[in-house]
Amino acid sequence: MIRTKPSRISKLISEMDKTDKNLKKERHNKYIPDKKRKQISVHSAKAKGRDLQQYVCKKISDLTGFPWGSSGTDAPIESRPMGQKGPDVRMESHVRKLFPYSVECKRQESWSVPAWIEQAKQNQAAGTDWLLVVKRSREDPIVIMDSERFFELLHRLQHAERGPF
Repeated sequence: MIRTKPSRISKLISEMDKTDKNLKKERHNKYIPDKKRKQISVHSAKAKGRDLQQYVCKKISDLTGFPWGSSGTDAPIESRPMGQKGPDVRMESHVRKLFPYSVECKRQESWSVPAWIEQAKQNQAAGTDWLLVVKRSREDPIVIMDSERFFELLHRLQHAERGPF
């Protein structure tokens, strides 16, 4: 049997206790609700939302061929400033003819899809359908739209590919 000094044993026990406490803390933090975790700053949250809006503007620009810009650039497709009323992507009428959707963008970790759909419907411009683009950190954006419009769009696409007989 090996004998060690009492001080060394007490140090080992102390280290084991610290390790055990850290493990318990890590396990506990995993179950803390999102609201109690550290929140990002308002500035960072708005910047992430703006990035998603600009991503959507670029995609619409790629589809329609019209240029896009940030708010105030007088481009046919613009990202609306945070907090302003209306769709998150502002489009001039000639762009809306090619892309007939009122776009609402949400870049959040916790999702409230029914409330967002309601907001998209309220901000829907005349002659357009609502379209919701949502994204979480480290995930690709997802598009949510009315199911009837989706199937109508697929139907038109299939008939366009077949061509008239």
